[in-house]
Amino acid sequence: MKFEKKSLKFLEKYLNTSSPTGYEHEGQKVWMDYIKPYVDKIEVDHYGTCYGIINPEAEFKVVIEAHADEISWYVNYITDDGLIYVIRNGGSDQTIAPSKIVHIHGEKGIIKGVFGWPAIHTRGANQNEPVPKIENIFIDCGATTKKEVEEMGIYVGCMITYPDEFFEMNDRYFVCRALDNRIGGFMIAEVARLLKENKKTIPFGLYITNSVQEEVGLYGADMIADTIKPNIAIVTDVTHDTTTPMIEKKKEGDQKCGDGPVVFFAPSVHHVIRELIIDTAKAKKIPFQRAAASRATGTDTDAFAHSNGGVPSALISLPLRYMHTTVEMVSKEDVGNVIQLIYETLLKITPEMKLKYH
Repeated sequence: MKFEKKSLKFLEKYLNTSSPTGYEHEGQKVWMDYIKPYVDKIEVDHYGTCYGIINPEAEFKVVIEAHADEISWYVNYITDDGLIYVIRNGGSDQTIAPSKIVHIHGEKGIIKGVFGWPAIHTRGANQNEPVPKIENIFIDCGATTKKEVEEMGIYVGCMITYPDEFFEMNDRYFVCRALDNRIGGFMIAEVARLLKENKKTIPFGLYITNSVQEEVGLYGADMIADTIKPNIAIVTDVTHDTTTPMIEKKKEGDQKCGDGPVVFFAPSVHHVIRELIIDTAKAKKIPFQRAAASRATGTDTDAFAHSNGGVPSALISLPLRYMHTTVEMVSKEDVGNVIQLIYETLLKITPEMKLKYH
């Protein structure tokens, strides 16, 4: 699948817009502006989850969903010397923090800072040398007192993000922080675009849903599932490419960027929807991989599946390298195939489908 120029322009703008958990609104504005021409109606809930609806009057409802939030940091403590200590907002990785530039979202706008770290000469390169931990990573924003920090508009509770931006690598990969999971928001938006531009009519209401607060507990999906009350949910998120060093395939499975979308097997994944996805992939010759999740998928699939007395839900994941870093990577080919797989699967769904196992 070749990406349209307008699609790639949207993807770049969307990824480059900071949307930390709980503060997703700037990214959501970009997303809503893009999908507006492809849907009949757009809704937003109180916490910022957005959804575009095709056929809003239809009784039978199908959700395709991704999450909009990215991991970040909170200002937690400001020392008398003007240094800033942090706590996580989502699964932020302290080991990648030292020497990273950050944007502190203060009350007077964005202030640049850096995660400082002692020089190798001073800490001693031996087995006892310090490793980055939440207790010892800190941000220097050029201030020398707590008062100076506060005069910059920085207080406890301010959000901190990385400024790293989107680029393409070797014409094969998209690279950026927050591909987890704004690439999902991109893919479901592209499904909406394809339906519109290919003039496809669907016999149900389609809810293209971009949820907030996934990174801290699937909360946005939990809320919006109760609002929409769908009959079916197809969720897309990222999963690990397990072919890079230091990942144990016996534990994490065998998934690879470039080998296609990953269809998950898990208790919360509904057999009928999963088999429909697999049958569609086979019929349309879309490459796909399989993965299994013990107990829970750890994605918004679980929130939808367990809502409203049980909503038949399935998960199509995108293999990603270096999750929760600033250099997350996905295969462009896989992105195109996830879009195609969701699109083709939707064209096979009917309100008359038998969804019960017995």
